Amino acid sequence: MKLSEQRCLPLQEPHAMTAYEVGKHLGMVQGWTHTDGAIEKTYAFAGWAETIAFVNAVAWVAQREAHLPELAVGADRCAVRLRTAAVDGLTHNDFICAAKFDALVT
Repeated sequence: MKLSEQRCLPLQEPHAMTAYEVGKHLGMVQGWTHTDGAIEKTYAFAGWAETIAFVNAVAWVAQREAHLPELAVGADRCAVRLRTAAVDGLTHNDFICAAKFDALVT
């Protein structure tokens, strides 16, 4: 099943992914980078209205998945940062949300 079709689940084993697991999962999402225990991607848009529509869609998905990203919003772009605070690193849930956010713009 594709990441974008999966749902975030409560953590069964509260530990962060290994570097190998992170690398494997990064291959499943396009344009995301691994930085300081998080994954990040900046989305570019034609203007403010398109950017805010994306932000609102991200907020809806994040609330539904109970997995909230950090957002940095500009007039024509939105940077998204994902990590799981409970494990101070990355989990499968971060990559599920990354794939869901990517699906919003395809």
